[in-house]
Order: sequence, then structure tokens, then C-alpha cells
Amino acid sequence: MSVLHNRINSEELRQKMLAETEPRTTISFYRYFHIEEPQAFRDNLYRVLNKLGVFGRIYIAHEGINAQISVPQSGFETLKKTLDQTYGLAGLRLNIAVEDDGKSFWVLKVKVRPKIVADGIDDPDFDASKGGVHLSAAAFNELTANPDTIVVDMRNHYEFEVGHFENAIEVPSDTFREQLPMAVEMLKGARDKPVVMYCTGGIRCEKASAYLLHHGFRNVFQLDGGIIEYTRKAREQQLPLKFIGKNFVFDARLGERISDDVIARCHQCGQPSDQHTNCANNACHLLFIQCDSCKVLMEGCCSEACIKELHLTEEERAALSAERKASATKAFNKSKDHPLRPYRGTNITGPDIS
Repeated sequence: MSVLHNRINSEELRQKMLAETEPRTTISFYRYFHIEEPQAFRDNLYRVLNKLGVFGRIYIAHEGINAQISVPQSGFETLKKTLDQTYGLAGLRLNIAVEDDGKSFWVLKVKVRPKIVADGIDDPDFDASKGGVHLSAAAFNELTANPDTIVVDMRNHYEFEVGHFENAIEVPSDTFREQLPMAVEMLKGARDKPVVMYCTGGIRCEKASAYLLHHGFRNVFQLDGGIIEYTRKAREQQLPLKFIGKNFVFDARLGERISDDVIARCHQCGQPSDQHTNCANNACHLLFIQCDSCKVLMEGCCSEACIKELHLTEEERAALSAERKASATKAFNKSKDHPLRPYRGTNITGPDIS
């Protein structure tokens, strides 16, 4: 019987990955389609991808698949053929990372989830596959040149903070499920205007555009393949790049540079910086922006309290952890309202949506 999950220590696997001599390619893909038996689909996919030496994180649900993976470069074509021969995955667009050192993942995790993107939607009549018109990079540039077009960023606050499209509107929230009703409310006076939605790789704006159409919007578009595919196509076709700054990604890189602009600021000193990091105190692990100077000064931590905790003995940390569990205190926090974020960048003024 084959093993359907990893059994080796994560750090051991990371060191093994770092010692690899063959380069890897980082890829993301998704598709909304009905999967009758997600667990069986998951198990079969794990067996196939594990044999190909694939690392990464994949979510399977009745509504489809969402994946961020890396594969040895010599196995890329085999991976494409394998996916083409897998039920529901033929003809997938594979978004290849813009900046890639191939060190983004070191273990394969394939998980069954209620949804591939948590959305809070419980309307049985909603269909995520009925999204807006897909725009190529060239079509996106053309449509967004129209002053009546509204460009909406469907990513989280910490993604928007370090990079976004010119004149994009932020839907300020901590989660996608919060964003959907907020977007409808923010855009309620623009039901007949062209609305273009975008995200990292397309999966969130696919659902968001369908959500707007479901709520009576009439002229909804989405950027095909998201920021990743847009950047690749714009560079290939020598189009003007309308994205400013850095594209946040959900792997060890935490971002890939699109333009040279640094539009965010260090959350500790306020100097220009767009380097995301996780607090070195694992009990906190706060995601925040920290410049090189503050990283040295603060030992990679988000606060003086976390520096102190970082230097506690194992016994002292265990006692503090038990105390937190007893009081249900959660140290981890990515909230846009976290007190460490006084230097969040201001939104570039978008078009009038009233």
C-alpha cells in the first residue's frame, strides 16, 4: 500500500531540497469544476505528483483545485502531460513564477478542504464557474486606459500594500470572505460601468467576478491568469507594465519583483521597504514588513516582547505557551488593524465610482 502523505521531518526535507543540484520551476494553477469524490481525487493526484518529485501545497474540494507547486525542470513536460491526462485538468494554464529560485517548497501537501477558496457564500444558486470576461494583458491595458473603467484588487491588505495596478481600488479586509460583500457595497453605484477584477493568479477574481454578476453587475471582467500571467505576457509582448511594486506570493519567497518601485514602508521605522517577513518568535509569527536595518536591530522580531520571548529557555516558552492556551490568547495576527502597521501605504486614487 502506497504512503499518501509525508513522514519525514520538515527541516530534514528542507535541507534535502536545498542540496538539490537540478533547478526547479515554481508553478501555480487552479480550476473550478465539480469533483464528485474529493478524497479519492486527492489520493490519486498525490501518488502521481509524488512520483514526479513535485513539492508544494494543493487544495481539493467539490468545487475544484487550487495548487502552488514546484517541479524539477527536467520533469516539467511530463507534469504537463500528466495533468492533461487527469480528470478535469486537461488544458490547464500553468502560471510560471516571475522570479523563481525553485526553493519555494520542500514537501508535497495535498489536502481536501470544504472549498478551494474560503468565501462564506451559502447561496445554492451561486456558480463560481460563471465569471466575468477574461482579459489578456493587452486587452487589460486597453480597457484600463478608459477613465470609466474601475480596477478592483481582490487580494488581502498585506498583498496590496507592496504592489498593485495603477489606479486600483483596494477592498480593505483581512480575508476574501469579507471582501466579497464589501466589493458589492463599494461598487453599488457602478453596476453598468466596466469593472475589472484581478488577483495573484486568477482564482480569487474568477469567483469575485462571478459574485458581482450574481448580484446584478452587468459589465464585469477579470485579468486572465492574474498578475503572474499578465507580467509574463506583458514582458514577452513588450507591453507597458501597469503593475507597480512587488507581487506578494504565498510561498517561501513572499514576493516577486515586478517593477523597481518600492511603495510600502517598514512597519517599525517607516523607511521605504517592501520586504515581508514572519516574526522570528514562532509563537507570534506575525507577517509584517521589516527593512534590513530593523531586521538586525530587532533580531527579526516584530516587537520588544517577541525579542524577549525569543531568548527564553525551552521550559519558559513551554510555560508561556500553556498559559496562552489556557486563556485562549492568539499571538498570531495578520489583521490590517494590527498596531504594528502604522505605516501602511495610501491607496492610489482610482476613478470615481459613485
